[in-house]
Amino acid sequence: MHRPLLAEFLGTFVLVLGGCGSAVLAAGVPDVGIGWLGVSLAFGLTVMCMAYAVGGISGGHFNPAVTLGLRIAGRFDGSLPLYWGAQVAGAVAAGAVLFVIVSGQAGFDGVGSFASNGYGAASPGGYSMMSGLVTEVVLTAVFLVIILGATAPGVPAGFAPIAIGLGLTLIHLVSIPVTNTSVNPARSTGVALFAGPTALSQLWLFWVAPLAGGVLGAVVWGLMKPAAAPAPGGATPAE
Repeated sequence: MHRPLLAEFLGTFVLVLGGCGSAVLAAGVPDVGIGWLGVSLAFGLTVMCMAYAVGGISGGHFNPAVTLGLRIAGRFDGSLPLYWGAQVAGAVAAGAVLFVIVSGQAGFDGVGSFASNGYGAASPGGYSMMSGLVTEVVLTAVFLVIILGATAPGVPAGFAPIAIGLGLTLIHLVSIPVTNTSVNPARSTGVALFAGPTALSQLWLFWVAPLAGGVLGAVVWGLMKPAAAPAPGGATPAE
């Protein structure tokens, strides 16, 4: 079991370091900063690259909401607590590395929001808790549908990470102004621990909403997934 757990740790580590690191280090640089578009691409590229790199070992979840959604959809029969623990540990390790990097800048006086997720005054666009809740539930559900559809039997092999990475990019383009985009409780936890009391006090929403969205996405996919083609002899293979 240690191999898939290490893969989940590493994949989540790179996702948080690449995605949140781009937001903290590169997004706001005058004249040459990458902005929200660049941050969106960074999250999508990291999940795509790590899905190709270690997805064959662990399934490439890197996200407790994805693991839960896959369990509901019958695509994962491993240990939820162990996968969640590896994902959160990877995210926290990435947050710690990012903190060390940021604190080495001349004139360092604190990490600020540190790419944490939030609502109300902590929302980039000042959106309410209800806006944040709806955004996170719906977009996590959409993310699960993309994952389940892209990895379904009969879909051309080898392209799923591309669809999943582009899907995550699209999700960030929509929701960065609302919550700074979570759709991933591990990602939220990994930076909230270093960002201060506001991020920690609002962290509950970025566990509840993505997990609910993961379940919703699995249920929606179950209602519309194509029926399995009959196997030779009349038997119907399980998905």
